[in-house]
Amino acid sequence: MKEDCVAVLSGGLDSTVMTYRLVNEGRTPLLVTFTYGQRHDKEILMAKRTAEKLGLSHLVLSLPLDNIFSSSSLLKGGKDIPVGTYSVENQKSTVVPNRNMILLSICAGIAEDRGLSKVYYGAHKNDTAVYPDCRPEFIRAVSAATEAGTYCRVQVIAPFMDFSKADIVSDGARLRVPFEDTWSCYSGGETACGMCGTCVERREAFRAAGIQDPGDM
Repeated sequence: MKEDCVAVLSGGLDSTVMTYRLVNEGRTPLLVTFTYGQRHDKEILMAKRTAEKLGLSHLVLSLPLDNIFSSSSLLKGGKDIPVGTYSVENQKSTVVPNRNMILLSICAGIAEDRGLSKVYYGAHKNDTAVYPDCRPEFIRAVSAATEAGTYCRVQVIAPFMDFSKADIVSDGARLRVPFEDTWSCYSGGETACGMCGTCVERREAFRAAGIQDPGDM
């Protein structure tokens, strides 16, 4: 199958549902996953599983951000992942400096190289308070930059920008996404800790959507 767009697939809930949504819309995305020194690298295995199940081309690219940045608890060698609510105060330490600009720039280059004009990533409404590189103004700015800097006029698109996490869960259920093929925990263990902000956010989203998370069965 010939790819018609690029999609960032982390292996988390949001990007996995986004991938199934693109396929349901008749798109054939080239999936790009980054291993950048994140402590929760089990999500990469989930991304590989999704790509295989959907029969999509998949690139796994390595970036040593953990050797460059020292301020983020999300990276190996950083301070402990905070536990508790998914709030700005609690989650701010998980911000990897300028991460999405870095990753999306690479994906825009991949799109340009292959003659494609769209790059998708899974930023959503719940992310905007904590992560500056998930906000509408960032998405507009980075898309304007990639359009201006490529012959293919590459656009960056966040289809879930107006979705809450619960909305994404509901959409995933509609698309019959195998939620067991997604990973949310930031703590880096083999099983989800259930206490970090992303575990709490996931649990609350499934509860709000009225759907059972296979990981809680």
